[in-house]
Amino acid sequence: MPIKSINPATGKEIQSFPELSREEIEKIVTKAGEAFKNWRNVAFPERGILMKKVAGILRDKSNIYGRLITQEMGKPLSQAIAEVEKCAVVCDYYAENTEKILTREVVSTDASESYMQFEPLGVILAIMPWNYPFWQVFRFAVPALMAGNVALLKHASNVPLTALAIQEIFSQAGFPSGTFTTLLSGPQNIEEIISLPAIKGVTLTGSEAAGRQVAAISGRYLKKIVLELGGNDPFIVLPDADLETAARAAIAGRLINNGQSCIAAKRLIIVKSVYTDFEQKLVKLMRQVKVGDPIDLQTELGPLAREDLRIELERQVKRSCENGAVILCGGQSINGPGFYFQPTILANVHKGMPAYDEELFGPVAALIQVEDEEEAVNLANDTAFGLGASIWTNDRKRAVILANRIESGMVFINGIVKSDPRLSFGGIKNSGYGRELADYGIKEFVNIKTVWIK
Repeated sequence: MPIKSINPATGKEIQSFPELSREEIEKIVTKAGEAFKNWRNVAFPERGILMKKVAGILRDKSNIYGRLITQEMGKPLSQAIAEVEKCAVVCDYYAENTEKILTREVVSTDASESYMQFEPLGVILAIMPWNYPFWQVFRFAVPALMAGNVALLKHASNVPLTALAIQEIFSQAGFPSGTFTTLLSGPQNIEEIISLPAIKGVTLTGSEAAGRQVAAISGRYLKKIVLELGGNDPFIVLPDADLETAARAAIAGRLINNGQSCIAAKRLIIVKSVYTDFEQKLVKLMRQVKVGDPIDLQTELGPLAREDLRIELERQVKRSCENGAVILCGGQSINGPGFYFQPTILANVHKGMPAYDEELFGPVAALIQVEDEEEAVNLANDTAFGLGASIWTNDRKRAVILANRIESGMVFINGIVKSDPRLSFGGIKNSGYGRELADYGIKEFVNIKTVWIK
């Protein structure tokens, strides 16, 4: 089957590509393995110079790449441009810090000398999603390449133009042929690719179902894997919070990327004493959200990336309402071309509903009222996921105590959850395992080798 790029704002095809044959895939992987033999010996400063060139290309052409992202997956253009610029930041970070992060660690033992050193593994396969089609790739590829690995990208099938553009960026910057390669391939070839001896590690960002499948395959072939899967992030508002600020953050955190973010604020958990006031502010703000053509810089909410995603979201909302949820605004698809869904708030959400139990990947916020902060924490942890969480309060000391009790990989106090090259990113429970970014992320795909000398 051809790999198609479809504009979600219109539903029309932009371009299609033939899938690579198995023979073509094997040749590309073999070439990547050969490229690794030389790339691993390139010094950190030389790698850093090339990575800085990548950053420069991203900044110079952020508008061009941003428009490409918007056309392929529907993100508002302002957000798409910001995504490209953020990729330049991660390039700079690792270009400037990798040598320090991966310097050998000397340890005092009974040996004359002993230390641990960090060596690249080889070809790392990245199975990446469409929702942040540049950022997800760069936050994997940059540390992997700077560590001396080579990168192989199997991107989501609905963003082939983006995948090819990223390959061209690394080529333009002067990275040797084979160090970063895009595979235009469907999911049916994943096991065969992972099974190839040259593949030494796998990283996947995607759904829980995809994570289970790829983890099982990687386990069969004993390949190291990092998983960043779904989230059902709690957004806790305590009585002493600045409600106006919290409400605006909730809208931003829920609707960013058209609501299609694993770290979006999905379950809004509000203490009873301020619930009514918060709800009123939230509904007012949600009704003011401008829905429209994502290319328009004034648009705040664009379409979902695919029609099947909209159908699933509509099913989840309908089933939640059948079980007692109440629609405060929105609640259904928008008629007309493209895959648009109304900005939506559901109230009276409780356990047993999709809005409570499942990840809603779209512009739907679930409002949940609790008696006090104790119930808020218990409810926040009552999920199969554990990616991120945010707490809103003016009592910093109390917030830190509550943060220590939240079961997630990340907790943000008085801020929406976001990724930062300087901080580790990842989750627990069904949100996956392993880490990206910071020191911990770059060390996921290195051989931590002990050397002992007497």
